[in-house]
Parts: sequence; C-alpha cells; structure tokens
Amino acid sequence: MTAPLHVTVEAVTQRIRERSAPVRTRYLDQVRRLGERAPRRHKLGCANIAHAIAACGPNDKAGLEGEGALSIGIITAYNDMLSAHQPYETYPQLIKQAVREAGGVAQVAGGVPAMCDGVTQGYPGMELSLFSRDTIALGTAIGLSHDTFDGALALGICDKIVPGLLMGALAFGHLPTIFVPAGPMTTGASNEEKSKVRQLYAEGKVGRKELLASEMASYHGPGTCTFYGTANSNQMMMEVMGLHMPGAAFVNPGTPLRDALTRAAARRITEITALGNDWTPIGEVVDEKAVVNGVVGLHATGGSTNHTIHLVAIARAAGIALTWEDMAELSEVTPLLARVYPNGLADVNQFHAAGGMGVLVQELLGAGLLHADVKTVAGEGGLGRYAEEPKLEGDRLVWGQGPGQSLDRAIIRTVQEPFDKKGGLVLLTGNLGRCVSKVSAVKPERRVVEAPARVFHDQAEVQAAFKAGELDRDVVCVVRFQGPKANGMPELHKLTPPLGILQDRGFKVALVTDGRMSGASGKIPAGIHLTPEAVDGGPIAKIRDGDMIRLDTVTGTLEALVDAAEWAARPNATCDLSPYQTGIGRDLFAPFRAAVGPADHGAAVVGGPFGMAA
Repeated sequence: MTAPLHVTVEAVTQRIRERSAPVRTRYLDQVRRLGERAPRRHKLGCANIAHAIAACGPNDKAGLEGEGALSIGIITAYNDMLSAHQPYETYPQLIKQAVREAGGVAQVAGGVPAMCDGVTQGYPGMELSLFSRDTIALGTAIGLSHDTFDGALALGICDKIVPGLLMGALAFGHLPTIFVPAGPMTTGASNEEKSKVRQLYAEGKVGRKELLASEMASYHGPGTCTFYGTANSNQMMMEVMGLHMPGAAFVNPGTPLRDALTRAAARRITEITALGNDWTPIGEVVDEKAVVNGVVGLHATGGSTNHTIHLVAIARAAGIALTWEDMAELSEVTPLLARVYPNGLADVNQFHAAGGMGVLVQELLGAGLLHADVKTVAGEGGLGRYAEEPKLEGDRLVWGQGPGQSLDRAIIRTVQEPFDKKGGLVLLTGNLGRCVSKVSAVKPERRVVEAPARVFHDQAEVQAAFKAGELDRDVVCVVRFQGPKANGMPELHKLTPPLGILQDRGFKVALVTDGRMSGASGKIPAGIHLTPEAVDGGPIAKIRDGDMIRLDTVTGTLEALVDAAEWAARPNATCDLSPYQTGIGRDLFAPFRAAVGPADHGAAVVGGPFGMAA
C-alpha cells in the first residue's frame, strides 16, 4: 500500500524542481524534439544505412532495409577479466534472438571500459578510476552517435560503469534505455571472516599466503562482489529509479531466471520506442522524482558514499541540480532498513533471500518515502511494480507478490522498527570546507572525534606510519592532495584495516580527506570528498601536525580548532604532484585533471546539458 508522500520528500523534490527548471525545461524540449515517430535510420542516406547494416545477417539486413523493423543498440561493458562483467559475454546473443522474436534487430553499438577498483586499490591505476566514469559516458555517446537506433540496452554493473553508462544515455534522452544487470556471484567466505583476516595481515599476524587464500575464497566466481559497495548500490538505484526490469538486481548469473530477465528486457525495449504506443524515453524516466527515489534508496540501505558524487553527476546529465544539502535532508527522514556488509554481516545474496528489493520498495512506499507515481521502463503501475518479485512458471517469466515482509529481521527491518531512524549520510561543514560522512556502520559512541592531526600526502605514508607504531594514539589522519584535480580522487580503501585496528585498540580515530573512500567503507568515522580540495586552495592544505581537529557527525561540523587569526594568516601547504601525472596511463588524463569540477558538483569532466557547469 502506498502512503501519502512524506512532507520532507515532497519539499526537497519541489526545491530541486524549482532550482532545475530552466535547464531541465530545455533538456526536455530537446528530448521531445528528437523523439521522432519513424525509424531513426530512415533519415540517413542510403550509403549511411548500408554502412550501418553491412555486417548483419541476411534476415536482419532485410528487416532493417524495410519500413517496419526497429533497431536496438547494445552498449556493453563486457570483459572476461572482471567477475561482474564476464557474464555479459553471452548476453548479446540472448538479446538479439529476443529482439528478433519481437520484430526488431539488435546490434552491439559499442563497448565501454570496465575497470575494477578491487584490482587497483592502493595502486596508480586507481587514479584513473573516477575518470573512467566520464570516459564511459563519452564512449556510450560515441556508440549511440550513429543515430540509427530506436532504443538501447545498457550492459554494465560496477562502480563507475553504471553511472557512466547512465550519463551517456541521458545525452540521448530521447531514446528508451533499459539497464540489464548480471547479478552477484554466489556466496563465498563470509565478509566477517574476510575482514578479520585483513586485520590480522595488517597486524603482521598472518602472511600473504593466508591473506590471498581468504580473498580468493571471497571473490571466487562470476558476478559482482557480494558486499554492499558501489556496484551493488548501483543495482539498487537502477531498481528504485525504474531503469531495470523489476526485481532484476540481485539474481545470480548463469541461472534460468537471470536469462529470462535478460530476454524480458530485450522484449520490453521493443515495446517502449517512439514507434509504439508506450514511448518511454530515458530523459523522462530520470526526472526529479526518480533522482529523489535514488537518494532515498541509498539512505535506506546504507549504500555507497561514492553516490554522493555519482548521483549529482547523473542528475546534472538530465538537467537536474541535486545538492549535498538535498541528500543530507533526505537522510534525516529516511530510516536505515537494511544491514548488509559493511553495515552488517549479511551479503547481498542473503539480502535478496530475505525479501530484497521487493520488500524494501514496499516498506518505503508504505511510509510515503518514495515517489510512487513515476514513469519506469516497466510501464503501468509506477514504482509499485518494483515491489513485485519475478519468478519462473515453467519457462514463463511472471511477476507476482513477493514475501510481503522481511524473512530475516537481522537483515531487513520495517520503517516502524528500523536499524536506525536516519539514513546515515551526514553533511559536514566548518572552517575546513564541506564534506560528507557515512555513519550507518559507525557505532554511536564513535561518531564524534576530537584529536590531534597527523598529516599525510599519500595513503602509503599512512600505512608506513602505522607499521612504525607512530599512530598508536588518538589521531585524526588527514590525507590531502587526493582530490580530483590533484590525482583523480582515488579511493583510500587500503586505510580501512590499519585505522580499524587503531580503533579496536581503544583509540579515538578519524579520517579527513579530499579523496574518496570505497563503497565498502565501514566503522571508521571519516570526512571524505572534502571540498575545496587541497590543490584548489582548500583549507585542508592549512592543517599542520598536532592541530586539534573535531569531526562531529552529530552536529554536522568539521573544524580545525585553531585560533582564527592564526588560521587566516597560515599559508597553504604545497605538494609535488608530478609523481601522480605520469605512468600507468596517467599522462593521457592531464586534460581531465585540468577540467574536472569539484566533488560536490559530481567531480565531472563532462558537463550537464546546455553548458550546465560540471
């Protein structure tokens, strides 16, 4: 049952709508102007069309030569190195056959890169990670730029891939687009055991052999990693924003249900093009209501902090101005309903088994925390369709009522009895600038830290200081010159084990950085994505070793407790960034570092429509 919309959700949505109106209006005008009611390839010259269909088989070629067949473009992030994307190898053939049966032709329009932060964590390749999102957006646009397609299917799942695909698709907002997930790998070694071995390794109590065995038992097969990081937060968001087939997010790869959902997406895209009676362009699906639904879903599940950047950039690609203030205000009224590692011990397979997205959406709709009256790729029924559960009846895919309530209250709770009354995302402001903090996995007694600063310019320096015993005290580790302009804003996930150990030893510990933490960040209080960044003259560059820093997620403040006159007169530190600018492909991304916007505007290189600033 859907309840009246919560007053705060309604107010924030209206504020976003009013703020965005001038650019959003021009964006929608373009969407509708380009939504032609004839096959898009027909406006091309004969030679152009011949090039586009030259490689098709005889039947597909005959279809595309004629008047009736519609054309579907596939943008894929397939590679067989990365577990999450390996299943996509077989998707094009499934999709092509399903589209043929529906009277159309599907072609792979282009491939986009898919890199894994799990591989590059702590190494130079991580400095290309955030920029890969905008590269993927550009690649998506190039794939669709042939302008022969009537609809698109986006095959991607992990951290920067889904945001990049979505930003690129929104540049073709007149095209219906459905996102097609691949699902999580089956459960391996528990997240609790994995975390324990990592800490033992950081303390020198086990060796590399034991650590590798533990990691391989966790990451062991095709599919996404099973913790609730950015990749699985992406899948949750695609559901609550109405861009998946309902219930598609967390079905394991290589199963009959997974294949059935993929075929269903292929059939559905043929039904929602401008050639039919249910035109559903992605530029209209991703509206202010859908963006707010994505934010609420993020808060309700304790999702990845990376989406405080990605959601802002995605919204801007649709002409919508979302701010950190909007996200923080929604966090205040959104209860935490899910405990999935690192916010709990369960993995996403256990979350799915406990009722998963269907139960979550039902709970939030029942509390008026999600907009129900939205346009989705699933058609009639609005967001209520996403409270349903897909099942196979023989070979037939059907959607029906799911469990209706959580099957495990240790994993999913009700709005009346949540894990926490708030979503766990806090906006921090003060004399160090603006940043965000995720507290859903931080114990209440750890959410305020006041301690002397220890300043670092590289995460390797933090690890070295930890190993030397220099951090065995109350400390706020300040890791600066890690912002997008400095070095591409890498995640600093390698700091989680040593800082966790210090906290377990009873010390007051916090992290402050203009870099990012992983979507798997957990129990350490941290002020991240600090803006302005150090290289841009941000106050974080003023901090010196020994300065008292107060990080207070209760009052929402981050302060250097330094005399105001001294603080104003203190010069900013500098850093030689040349080691971050060459090697491992970093040379090629100098234009990105020069053009990138601040974290609170999405840390984007590509701007929004009509010159909207990044």
